[in-house]
Amino acid sequence: MPAAIFLDRDGTLIEERNYLSRPDQVVVFPGAGAALKCLQDAGFKLFIVSNQSGVGRGYFTLEDVERVNQYLSTLLGKEGVRVEKIYVAPEAPEMPSRGRKPSPQFLFDARDEFGLDLAQSHMIGDKLIDLECGWNAGVKQCILVRTGYGAELERTKKDKLARAIVVDDLAAAARRILGL
Repeated sequence: MPAAIFLDRDGTLIEERNYLSRPDQVVVFPGAGAALKCLQDAGFKLFIVSNQSGVGRGYFTLEDVERVNQYLSTLLGKEGVRVEKIYVAPEAPEMPSRGRKPSPQFLFDARDEFGLDLAQSHMIGDKLIDLECGWNAGVKQCILVRTGYGAELERTKKDKLARAIVVDDLAAAARRILGL
């Protein structure tokens, strides 16, 4: 069974923008595409798991999110990266949600749909809910990147990160996963 890399989007793959809703706001972090290509070449399937509460709050539409995700997929595709699927939880935090992180549901869905081995998979994100999502799904390793909100989280909630690996960015996460 293949293993996967589950990635948060905003603050992990692309620069954090409050309620990003347009493709022209997308800025992929330097080295992110190359890092994903290395992981993909090593046999990992790539997935994005993203909470997009701006939809539930009425700031933008699910179609806006889909346009942003399509644009991101196109940018990554230019570097030879194939994202298998992008899972989006559009609900606001106070709304009921099947997949909103820290729920592991989207990771279970990916496991079932793609025949993945979660015990050999990794979750990478910049927030505690990203890590909790991975822990809740039983992945091998959860990695906090210091991009986005990660550095602040490391400073303010270090006690919650005992089970996590903390690295500077996605490129460092890929090197750690690949043992480079």
